[in-house]
Amino acid sequence: MTRQEKALELFENNFNCSQSVFASFATDLDLSEDTCLKIATPFGGGIGRQQLTCGAVTGALMVLGMYFGKGLTDDDQKKKDTYDKTNEFLKRFREKNGSITCRDLLEGLNMNDPDEYATIKERNMFATHCNCFVKDAVKMTEDITLKNLNIHDNN
Repeated sequence: MTRQEKALELFENNFNCSQSVFASFATDLDLSEDTCLKIATPFGGGIGRQQLTCGAVTGALMVLGMYFGKGLTDDDQKKKDTYDKTNEFLKRFREKNGSITCRDLLEGLNMNDPDEYATIKERNMFATHCNCFVKDAVKMTEDITLKNLNIHDNN
């Protein structure tokens, strides 16, 4: 199963967008899937369903942090390099999808308003929109990590 397939399987089984993206990299990050799912839970729905930064984006950024982030014994260049990779990801995601903001990506609809949430559900936007954002986030993250780590993708 590819990471994209794993992410979609999780998303279609009631895990949020952030959980689905982050957990699809669990094995690569030497973390348990359960740990990834727990860590990413608050970031779904644009951070706690506030529809701020898309959860697929925050899940991807957590992956980049795990691969490239600055730890206790690392120099400050690691932080700068991670910010560069973050900005590359954000640029690519924006170019492909028009925004990194959950509400914008859901055509301005407010998932916390019962009537607008009903519209999101009626229009099946979690499947027609969010599935694409999850897949895009995984693919873009793979591209950045594989390019920068000079490894081959076996998924």
